Amino acid sequence: MAAICGGGRGSVDTIGQRAADGERTRGVLDGSRAGRVPTPGGAPGVGVQRTGALDAREQRVPPVVSMLAGVLKKVIATRYVLPLREGGSLPGLVEADDLGMYVVKFIGAGQGRKTLVAEVLTGELGRALGLPIPELALVEFDAVIGRGEPDPEVQELLKASDGLNLGMDFLPGSLGFDPLTFEVDPGFAGRVLWFDALTGNVDRSWRNPNMLLWHGAPYLIDHGATLIFHHSWANADRFISRPYDVADHVLSGSSPELAAADAALAPLVDEELLRRVVGMVPDVWLEEEPGFDTPEAVREAYVRHLLARVADRSWLSEVGS
Repeated sequence: MAAICGGGRGSVDTIGQRAADGERTRGVLDGSRAGRVPTPGGAPGVGVQRTGALDAREQRVPPVVSMLAGVLKKVIATRYVLPLREGGSLPGLVEADDLGMYVVKFIGAGQGRKTLVAEVLTGELGRALGLPIPELALVEFDAVIGRGEPDPEVQELLKASDGLNLGMDFLPGSLGFDPLTFEVDPGFAGRVLWFDALTGNVDRSWRNPNMLLWHGAPYLIDHGATLIFHHSWANADRFISRPYDVADHVLSGSSPELAAADAALAPLVDEELLRRVVGMVPDVWLEEEPGFDTPEAVREAYVRHLLARVADRSWLSEVGS
């Protein structure tokens, strides 16, 4: 089994394992050009080193700037580059007015706004917990930009997506994670598996890992299939203690250290953190939700549900069995 290695000091032998000397790679956070290095979690050893995990010596991870501000960065799309056919929602590569390139999921896609809500809630929660997730941004899109796209399907999607959409920092040259090729650090595997179990992620399987390798570090992507309880709020309480099916999870065979992950992460998922995260979701994506009078009422429902799930954690024994 191959391992991820980087040249010089700070190299790693296993995905998610910190280098012995802990030295960071310099000069990668200038953010001034397209394809810049994202700032996942803002954590030591995540995104700025050639590694994507946290070890037992690391305590609470400082929130990223967007978490402190309580808002997502907002950019304006300036150019639709090309559609990305890998995803079922037909995301596209878009250039924005900050000179950045973003993989954009569109509000007009078949899965609709709840996919974008799940992406923000789960993605920003994961970043706050120190998991390596590319930076997210709200992308204001004018459908006029996509008029030159020859594909009728894409044209219809762009016409239906005028307004606010969601972008993920583009990682140029990244590779899809192959579980049969690379060894994964058990501590990192435990944290990812715990996080996916908490949020009910049904889309990180052997067939579709939704993990990228970039500069020797793993990045978690595509969280639109999490928080499935919000598709039926009337039955949401049934999901609080619902067991998580680990059988198909891409990291289930990596000896995940779930007990350590639970001890490290569960205390961090408190009301204050959850309120900051749900506050990042734009009102326009929460309006006219059946059964709720206001966007704030919807936010309260997310906070209440996730607090109940992290407090229950009967699902944890199912994951570890």
